[in-house]
Amino acid sequence: MQNKCGVEIEAIMQGSAAETEGLLPGDVLLSINGHRLNDGIDFMFYRNEPELNIGAVRKGKKMSLKVMPKETGDIGITLKPFKIKRCINNCIFCFVSQLPKGLRKSLYIKDEDYRMSFLYGNYVTLTNLSAQDKKRIAQQRLSPLYISVHSTNKVIRNTLLGNPKAGDVLKELKFLKENKIRMHVQIVLCPGYNDERELQRTIRDLYGFYPYVSSIAVVPVGITMHRRQAIKPVEKEDALKALDIIDSFQKRFRKKHGVSVVYGADELYIKGGVNFPALSEYGELPQIENGVGMVQLFMSQSRKTGHSASGGSSLSPQLKKKKFLTFTGTSFYPYLKKFTDRLLEKEGININVIPVENTFFGKAITVTGLLTGRDVIRSLSDKTDGCECLFVPDTVMREGENVLLDDTSKEDIENALGIKVKVIESTPEGIMKGMEAVC
Repeated sequence: MQNKCGVEIEAIMQGSAAETEGLLPGDVLLSINGHRLNDGIDFMFYRNEPELNIGAVRKGKKMSLKVMPKETGDIGITLKPFKIKRCINNCIFCFVSQLPKGLRKSLYIKDEDYRMSFLYGNYVTLTNLSAQDKKRIAQQRLSPLYISVHSTNKVIRNTLLGNPKAGDVLKELKFLKENKIRMHVQIVLCPGYNDERELQRTIRDLYGFYPYVSSIAVVPVGITMHRRQAIKPVEKEDALKALDIIDSFQKRFRKKHGVSVVYGADELYIKGGVNFPALSEYGELPQIENGVGMVQLFMSQSRKTGHSASGGSSLSPQLKKKKFLTFTGTSFYPYLKKFTDRLLEKEGININVIPVENTFFGKAITVTGLLTGRDVIRSLSDKTDGCECLFVPDTVMREGENVLLDDTSKEDIENALGIKVKVIESTPEGIMKGMEAVC
């Protein structure tokens, strides 16, 4: 965690400039070239100098060191993470509040930290920014930021946030625009609150900040069976109405700017039963991590995958002699199945894809990333016969670890199903590389 004054070193890279100058894990960096350090972002901001005069403390004893960064600007240290600012809202659709009891503690943390937005693309509501926070964002140009707007109607937004004291988001966006901070914003679509005319109003208001509001994503509300408040899910009719609104704005924006600006999440197209826009209409896929353009990117990549996998080398003939197994959420199943069917038809490669229904969070949760190990094991228990290996998409695993949301591990799945398990990248190339590695 962040020290009260300075930032603590977690690890030192062997052979680095930091090691050469005698810095050690546990040392606390207080300043660089006279600039006080409060967290890792300060360190990133002030380290870009040819010579670093570092003030530090070790076991209560202050030190002064001179470090010469390498050409990359890296001095070879890893800092301990800072303490994350917590969310003060009580959103009526908050996914954390819709979790069942008994999961690992970290899943119940509601973060609302502009630093996490800048570093990792986490969405924040800007409801807990202090004057000092805003000053820092402007001075250090912490851009882009990812912002949950939901509605530019203050009454509706505050109702959705469950926070009657939340400020006017338009004022916050204006401040960021005036300081040339780029923003990617999202609207979580909640029927009866911010849909139809209110959705039009919000998109129109947000467009007023273009190009600093660089993209607007409209995402359907996610509802688990553990929800405490009554929220209407996005049905087919809701999705179609929202897509009509999005499409009307997109046409105007593309004509004027050459980019769509506002985008519907993939799930809206799936719920509406309509075709996705061409991949080119998603621009640089600014909100792909928010489920915007993922399906079209996958399908585009899949059309290029086959003999071209692994840089154009021919596929191993052993692949045609083996049978593989994988799984996905129910919403993505038709698209992954289309890819594996083509592999069987064109290449003779047999991969059985199983759609896994989410009984842990409820059938309304259809994305792959929210599947649990127990649902995976349940769905595949009688599907492993004759299969060489089970490919687990990396999207279901906790980042940096081999465990799923319910703490089921890769080894637990192997033991339960009696089959070799390999975690793969969730792309067509990842599937191909996974098979080649097994063979």
